[in-house]
Amino acid sequence: MIVKERLEKLRALMRENNIDAYLVNGSDPHMSEYIPARWATRAFISGFTGSAGAVAITQTKAGLWTDSRYFLQSETELKGSGIDLIKMRTPGYPTIEEWIKKELKSGEVLGVDGETLPLNTLWSLNEAFASKNISINYNLDLLDPIWEDRPAFPNTIAEEHPVEMAGLSRADKLKLIRAKLADKGADLQIISALDDLAWTFNLRGQDVDYNPFLMAYAVVSTHEADLFCYPEKISSQLRSKLEGEGIRLHSYEDLNKSIGKISSNKTIYIDPARISASVFSAIPSDCPKVYGISIPCSLKACKSEGEIRNLHNVMQKDGVAMVKFLYWLDNAIGKEPLTEYSLVDKLDKFRREQPGNRGPSFFPIIGYAEHGAVVHIKVNPQNALPLRPEGIVIVDSGGQYIDGTTDLTRTIVLGPVNDTMKSDFTLVLKGMIALSEAYFPVNTLGYHLDILARQFLWKAGLNYGHGTGHGIGYYLAVHEGPMSIRPEFNNVAIEAGMVMSNEPGLYREGKHGVRTENMMYCVEDQTTEFGTFLKFETLSLCPIDSRCIDPSLLTDLEKKWINEYHQRVYASLSPFLDEDHRQFLAKMTKEITQ
Repeated sequence: MIVKERLEKLRALMRENNIDAYLVNGSDPHMSEYIPARWATRAFISGFTGSAGAVAITQTKAGLWTDSRYFLQSETELKGSGIDLIKMRTPGYPTIEEWIKKELKSGEVLGVDGETLPLNTLWSLNEAFASKNISINYNLDLLDPIWEDRPAFPNTIAEEHPVEMAGLSRADKLKLIRAKLADKGADLQIISALDDLAWTFNLRGQDVDYNPFLMAYAVVSTHEADLFCYPEKISSQLRSKLEGEGIRLHSYEDLNKSIGKISSNKTIYIDPARISASVFSAIPSDCPKVYGISIPCSLKACKSEGEIRNLHNVMQKDGVAMVKFLYWLDNAIGKEPLTEYSLVDKLDKFRREQPGNRGPSFFPIIGYAEHGAVVHIKVNPQNALPLRPEGIVIVDSGGQYIDGTTDLTRTIVLGPVNDTMKSDFTLVLKGMIALSEAYFPVNTLGYHLDILARQFLWKAGLNYGHGTGHGIGYYLAVHEGPMSIRPEFNNVAIEAGMVMSNEPGLYREGKHGVRTENMMYCVEDQTTEFGTFLKFETLSLCPIDSRCIDPSLLTDLEKKWINEYHQRVYASLSPFLDEDHRQFLAKMTKEITQ
């Protein structure tokens, strides 16, 4: 097996370099979620293709750590590899630090590629290993020597995001960043995360699948802005424009040399989760440092009025595409051979018909029957299940548009459904409605709200293992921080202007899965003598399949929410549809009266 051969070659290199364990954290130099093929290291060494996880290898053992979204997928992909699945945040399984600490003796060495290792992870490893005197060599890329035909650095050309779409000019954004730097007592920030860089400079690219990103770094100080990018990625016209705005351009590989010359009287602002250990090590040690969440990350989380206005337009376009997809599926099921993979191309086709579409925002998650219980399944022509005119299928997909990013999940009825499917679907929907209807004071954290979406499932002794809500970028990443709605603690408060997903689910292994997801944004509701209160407004426009609802489980208020939502969906989308699609939408949004 090819994975076993790669492990043997890696272990030989480990012996040559006096490395007792090697860590592959599966990231790129910018700590990205979706990464260019050149840095698909986790898949290269393990065969696991999920978007989250890490691999640790010793001379005799190897383990893959991933979360509950990928337990079923990883079990399949790791078969015969000699790599054990170790389930994250699951009782009875060690953390990666605990595992390495147990496997290594005092004085032994862990190797890792520091260019792709987040600084905060290095800190955690050092802290975990200090008591056992395990050292870390983070100047080693041991995969490159054994990676024949390793993909090259992405070579796409940068594009400018028009200011009428971006909402603010580069000058406006740099001014905001500089004001925040002053508030934090810092002189400059090194911007490493690609979404932060894209937002700051109103630049987009095609270096990363599904994310419109340009691989580059930047340093923004109180008076200067430096962009580090391979020259061939910037056209002469764009270069002149950037330089005319006072933005200095350098080659990508010159970053470490440049920051190594920073004066010792300059205070540097650093987000330890969004900068690599290697970049951090290039900073002069005597420079004062301030730590916190990346300033562009915090600023872009709260969308401007212009961005929200554009997002409403995007939801209309995306909703039209989804209605056409649902109409096609409803008419095709049982009449022509379809598999889960058939839906991937159709989703893309209908979205690409919409103005300003730039492709999918992630690879669609299509799960029928037992695949519906694999939370983040990625089907292909070989593993896709045939669709039958019975049961339900999860369709989780999204689009990138020049005026926004979408993320939507619908559980769709293909034919007769059983009582369990209906009950599961309705309990999940009740949770989605409860979170949609939340009212809460300022400074409320996401984990305070998470229970609203889970309460009905918990009452029935049910649960789901993933988070309930994540931030969503604006023609940027479909998963965006720093906020989240999930059981784990996150000290970032939900603020007005934040755009988030609302996606409770339920998964029965070997049987089916259910998930319903809308996008929503936070707005101010009212201010009283008790403070200022916030609420959510729903953005997504797509019918919810009422054929899978058990009305007896709904309250009158929940029925009212569904009916009013469907009225808005019909009113917003019907003007852009032909008569056949309008009639279909009217049927899908028919009032629940029981």
